[in-house]
Amino acid sequence: MPSVKRILVTGGAGFLGSHLCERLLERGDEVLCVDNFFSSTRRNVEHLLDHPRFELMRHDVTFPLYVEVDEIYNLACPASPVHYQYDPVQTTKTSVIGAINMLGLAKRVKAKIFQASTSEVYGDPVVHPQPESYWGNVNPIGFRSCYDEGKRCAETLFFDYRRQHKLSVKVARIFNTYGPRMHPHDGRVVSNFIVQALQGADITLYGDGQQTRSFCYVDDLVDGFMRLMDTPDEVTGPMNLGNPNEFTIRELADLVVELTGSRSRVMSAPLPSDDPKQRQPNIAKARETLAWAPRTQLREGLEKTIAYFDALLARGEIYKPKREGVR
Repeated sequence: MPSVKRILVTGGAGFLGSHLCERLLERGDEVLCVDNFFSSTRRNVEHLLDHPRFELMRHDVTFPLYVEVDEIYNLACPASPVHYQYDPVQTTKTSVIGAINMLGLAKRVKAKIFQASTSEVYGDPVVHPQPESYWGNVNPIGFRSCYDEGKRCAETLFFDYRRQHKLSVKVARIFNTYGPRMHPHDGRVVSNFIVQALQGADITLYGDGQQTRSFCYVDDLVDGFMRLMDTPDEVTGPMNLGNPNEFTIRELADLVVELTGSRSRVMSAPLPSDDPKQRQPNIAKARETLAWAPRTQLREGLEKTIAYFDALLARGEIYKPKREGVR
């Protein structure tokens, strides 16, 4: 019988982290969930608190952590523009100093370590779809750079630790992901559209809506995380994890209106600075190396996500604007 692994998940009470903690527990692992609750909530893991193999610790990864673990999933960092632009200096510190601290921990205890990187490292891409070999087109001094460049620097640190200290590292570049436990006010397009549609408010479409995104359901992404972590040491990444099915933002808005049965109107607003025009992963490496590809279709995943937000709204956990404020 295989021995039980003790696994640290930083950012474990967040959207992705909470789903990962669940899956690791289901597999039989011990899970230490670490979070400072800046953009996450204890409610995401409340149902796990009585589990005998689950432990929750409030901690900020910009400070060192001294624990004994076999594997580390480093997911700690605000990932939506609303949250990471609120305190951009702290966002960069979380990505860079947090990576240094977690890599230092992995070095001390000889743990395998996984970095949740992002498709934002590609910036506003001039290569489409984006393969891992593409170096990106990133504005280093723009409003998004605290996140983009922070994650790029974290990748640098991971590979330097591997070269210098022979550390076992795994780096995944995450493309747009959605599903239950997304923050209702995180400013991401899926949560924005669903909340606005359920409230009967105007749906805010930035630009002409022809910019594209590829939406991966959270269960599929977490499956990719675990498959990458379980590969031999010579498999390091970076590896794209996302859904290669590309949709315009306008198509997403129309589908959300249809699935919610909303009377919301779709209204245009100016496009934010440095907003990528195209985002679609080339997942050939993940298909070949991990035998992985997303299975959840957008309509199916949106139905589950809408049900989650609808329940939050029914419980009064999402602010509902006054009717006179809705155009």
